[in-house]
Amino acid sequence: MGGERTENIRFIGIIVSVATLGGFLFGFDSGVINGTVDGLQEAFDSTSVGTGFNVASMLLGCAVGAFIAGRLSDMIGRRSVLLIAAVLFIISAWGSGVAGDATVFVIARILGGLAVGAASVIAPAYISEVAPADRRGRLSSIQQVMIIVGLTAAFLSNYLLAEMAGGSRAQIWGGFEAWRWMFWAELVPATLFLVLLFFIPESPRYLVAKRREKEAQSVLAKLLGESQVPAKLQEIRESLAGDHQPRLSDLVSTQTGRIRTIVWVGIGLATFQQLVGINIVFYYGAVLWQAVGFTENDALKINVLSGALSIGAVFAAIALIDRIGRKPLLLIGSVGMAIGLTVMAFAFASGSLVDGELVLSDGAGIAALIAANAYVVAFNFSWGPVMWVMLGEMFPNQIRGSGLAVSGFAQWTANFLIIMSFPWLLTNIGLPVTYGFYAAAAVISVFFVAKMVRETAGRELEAMEG
Repeated sequence: MGGERTENIRFIGIIVSVATLGGFLFGFDSGVINGTVDGLQEAFDSTSVGTGFNVASMLLGCAVGAFIAGRLSDMIGRRSVLLIAAVLFIISAWGSGVAGDATVFVIARILGGLAVGAASVIAPAYISEVAPADRRGRLSSIQQVMIIVGLTAAFLSNYLLAEMAGGSRAQIWGGFEAWRWMFWAELVPATLFLVLLFFIPESPRYLVAKRREKEAQSVLAKLLGESQVPAKLQEIRESLAGDHQPRLSDLVSTQTGRIRTIVWVGIGLATFQQLVGINIVFYYGAVLWQAVGFTENDALKINVLSGALSIGAVFAAIALIDRIGRKPLLLIGSVGMAIGLTVMAFAFASGSLVDGELVLSDGAGIAALIAANAYVVAFNFSWGPVMWVMLGEMFPNQIRGSGLAVSGFAQWTANFLIIMSFPWLLTNIGLPVTYGFYAAAAVISVFFVAKMVRETAGRELEAMEG
């Protein structure tokens, strides 16, 4: 029995390792833009609003990609959607680097966004559907580790390329600017992801929903052992509607005629994760730290530090998520983020404008830097991994694809609005008020979690209610 258990864990580990490469690419594709903003402004001669759109354009694709992927995964399968995403990652990485004008660049980034959106919702859902209940939180959280590893890899790659070239706008190999090579660096992991996906199976819950039970039996036998297959198959069958395939209209309760409460909870979790402003640090980190007096070189180093701290925070979350549960981590994270963001807002408020640039005292600059990294740690200890884990597991089998579609769309739409608005807010309202808004969102999220979120730790997917 012990040998069978070890073999199953190894098989699940292989599946998770491949699936979470989607998370790595999600992170890399999101973070790579961070070091290219100056190059994009020069290459495309764009205004602050134009730069905001160039940076945020990927997020339009993310919103659409998440929505389509959730529904498409119910039709063609979880793995099939990840294969499509891998191809789009490759096309986007190449196209972003070769773009000669803003239009081509935006198209390439939107294609990448479709891939990121798909990977963001389908990879954790796929992992939750192959992982045992007692390990599901830890295994699904690896997705967030890989997102942060991808972000950090992008920050490090950007830093090294800029250092070798003498700046992101300087030419390097082949006569191309360093910022173009920053995008092309993604081709290696994207191609690896595409190849490895052919070696993992389809989700057994999708196979049962499609009445491909022999294939489902084969996959479940490898995951759980032969003796567990009949009971698990029956549980999955009972959790699915017998009269129709999963569809978007299942999100509306047949008893009340209203959208199910669990869907609103998913939308709330997805939206609050963005309203706290986390991706401002990841997308505009270099711009932010230059705005308060750091050099471009120092700002890129700070990004690498933030990425490393984030990885450590996610590992702490992985150690606790199946022990103390999802809800306590969300509450701790909300409080920690609220404190960090408030300190940042006050530190920025203490600065003065010199030639249109915000200048902080040494003490305020250090306080802002410590608070920002504490905030990033709090996020990645909680909302970073837990939101994706919960979206992947909280919906009943019948509505998982549709629930992910709607929640993912909400998450990326909120992300787009936050990212798109930041350059304008920075220019017209200033950092103190902007970060005050993010701090207020963190405070409100405490009450949302306390009242609306139900614990999912240790429960079988077939036991989820909506």
